[in-house]
Formats: sequence, C-alpha cells, structure tokens
Amino acid sequence: MKLNILNTAVVLFIITAFVSCIDSNAKESTSYEVPEVYRKIYGASSITSDGTYIYIKTNGLPDHKSVYYSTSNDLYEPFSGTTFEGYDFTKNPNAIYDFDYTFKIPLNPTEASNHSSTPLGPIGVSINGVPFFNQYAGPNRPLTDEFKSFDQYWGHPAGHGNYHYHIEPLYLTEVKASRSALMGFLLDGFPVYGPEENGIEVTDLDDFHGHSHATEDFPEGIYHYHITNTAPYINGNGFFGSPGTVSQ
Repeated sequence: MKLNILNTAVVLFIITAFVSCIDSNAKESTSYEVPEVYRKIYGASSITSDGTYIYIKTNGLPDHKSVYYSTSNDLYEPFSGTTFEGYDFTKNPNAIYDFDYTFKIPLNPTEASNHSSTPLGPIGVSINGVPFFNQYAGPNRPLTDEFKSFDQYWGHPAGHGNYHYHIEPLYLTEVKASRSALMGFLLDGFPVYGPEENGIEVTDLDDFHGHSHATEDFPEGIYHYHITNTAPYINGNGFFGSPGTVSQ
C-alpha cells in the first residue's frame, strides 16, 4: 500500500512539473518583439510590446542643458537673450522634475473614424523621452504668452515640473539628429518628423498636420506628422488615429 502511495506521489510530481513547464513556455510566448524603429527612442528606460500596443517608459528628463535645471545639476546652463519668435527670454517659476511616464501607443495605427482632440498635457513622446504637448497653453489659449519662457532648446517645464516641447525641439533637430529625422510618436502611434524632407521645408500638410508617404523608417509608407514653426507646430485638429494612453 505504501509503495502504491509513493508511486502515485511520484507520478503527480512529474505531471505537476510538466504542466508547470508548459505554463512557463506559454507565458514566454506572449512576449512580442519590438520593431527596430522604436529603438530610436533612446531616452526610454524600457520599450515592450504585447502585440497590440507598444509601451514606452521614460522619466521625461531632457538630456540637454536647460536653465530650468537646478544650479547644482550638471545640465544646468544659464540662458538670456531671445528665444522662439525673437521673444526676450523670461524664465517661468517652474523647475524640472522626473516622472514615471508610460506611453501606451498602438503598434499598428490606423486612421480613426472619429478624430479626437488632443488633450492638454502629454500627447506623445520624443526620441529623448521628453513629452510632446499640443499648441495650447491652456484650454483654447494660444502659446503666445509662453514663447518667452522657452529655454535655449525651445522647451520648458509646466507647473508640476514636467518638462515638454510644444514646438520644434532644437536639441533633436540641430544636435542629436537632423531637421528631417524621426522626432518621436504621438499617442495614436503615428510617427512625428522634423520640419524638413530632403532638405526642403514641409508645406503640404493636412488638417492634422501630417501626410502619407514612405519614409526612411517606414519604406512601405505611413501617415506621419511634421513639426513646423507655425501653428499648430506639432499637431492640428486632433489625432489622425485613435490615441492610446499615458500615465505618470
């Protein structure tokens, strides 16, 4: 009798181990490869995919110098003179802080049947991990009064310390990449490019501030946005696709 009980225990152990192995393999199979283009987001701490969405984690800190960093920070740099549109620089009272952003964007974006408006706050993520904001300083309030607070790379922090770009991120277009390079992605999953294509300023944009054709990163063609130095700067009358989410 004792022998039978022992044999039964051994069989159960083997079955349990086998099932556990199958379960482990099943879990591993749910891990999806991230397309290489997203690796250009060098400011991300991690980039993963579940096969439907891409998850991009960043701390939102600019990797360039700014007058808005603490004077004890190595990236602090004083700034005076003029900023965007020739405005005399006036520092706003905010400082740069880090955040735990997670941008969840569609892996295979498509045009939305109903185009939703972009919200205040993050509407996308740039390649250095800094959020993109839309063309407003507040509900339907133009950026005019905020131009003077843009630092030497045309970004600034909001009241809670989240640094962001409303307009062309000069550090990316002039230092890290070029004016025609990939600048990041909006929450709807569509890419954002600089203000030029083949060395020429882009002008043929639709109401959402984008157009469709092949790019270096998407040789088969894709809808994409362009950053320009006139309103709406990054995005127009809402997202072209269906936006994902951002948490912080």
